Amino acid sequence: MTDLTTLQTRLAEAEEAQHQLMMGAKEVSVSIGNYGSTTYAQANAEKLEQYIEKLKSQIARLSGTARRGVIKVVFDE
Repeated sequence: MTDLTTLQTRLAEAEEAQHQLMMGAKEVSVSIGNYGSTTYAQANAEKLEQYIEKLKSQIARLSGTARRGVIKVVFDE
């Protein structure tokens, strides 16, 4: 498993890439450890968001802080 420092570095890079996409960059590249890098474009910004959430979950697990799940509220008529 990847260590906490590496995950935090990857998260910072992914969040910066997401910021660049939101600021209008056509595409950005994110390093994925020893696997090389991947390029995200505006069209697949959702995949980048999923990658960020995955990293946050891994960091929470390694640091001992549980991430809260989505709370769904349903109102019956």
